[in-house]
Amino acid sequence: MTDFNPTPRTTLRRLPQRGTYEREVVNRILDEGLVCHVGFVHEGLPVVIPTAYARADDRLYLHGAKASRMMSVLRGGARVCVTVTLLDGLVLARSASHHSMNYRSVVIFGAVSAVEDPSEKTEALRRFTEHIIKGRWAEVRPPSKAELNGTTVLSLLLEEASAKVRTGPPLDDEEDYQLPVWAGVLRLKTVAGDLVADPRLQDGKEPPAYLRQYRRDL
Repeated sequence: MTDFNPTPRTTLRRLPQRGTYEREVVNRILDEGLVCHVGFVHEGLPVVIPTAYARADDRLYLHGAKASRMMSVLRGGARVCVTVTLLDGLVLARSASHHSMNYRSVVIFGAVSAVEDPSEKTEALRRFTEHIIKGRWAEVRPPSKAELNGTTVLSLLLEEASAKVRTGPPLDDEEDYQLPVWAGVLRLKTVAGDLVADPRLQDGKEPPAYLRQYRRDL
């Protein structure tokens, strides 16, 4: 797949050296993230909703209950702005003004379309499940016909997107490097915690390996 071509909306003007239009970089960020924020206009006002997502090649899938406001508005082909951000560290400078964050982010623009084909819809839901917990789909009950009918799945073609990445130490003013203040990066990452079993779990049922070994930094 080819890289993205910058557009007036995706061209970075503030710190453009941090921007990239490489599809591989965008895909890696999307594949590691779990939550996106979907921005759209409803009744003349801006709305931003956090939600889960999944990527399949050059498409991003969103889903939700048919009755939800976001699905009701978007399934008619509305234009959206979708963002995903991974926070990698707090950048602590010697001056308050130069504190920052290390991050990887993606911004996507486009129009969504409703997925009507039952096979594609089921495949999209499989990808949602596998995006969150790889290996889970093979163990669980698949969606019933009623559940499929009650769910809206939206598809967004990845054709107008860019990524922005900050890495490295703080960038202080030259005269501030002599200040007796600790400076550097406090690294942050998403880590798996303890597994808490459902109280109604069958006796003796142990968690599968894909849960015991779960990690998010792909």
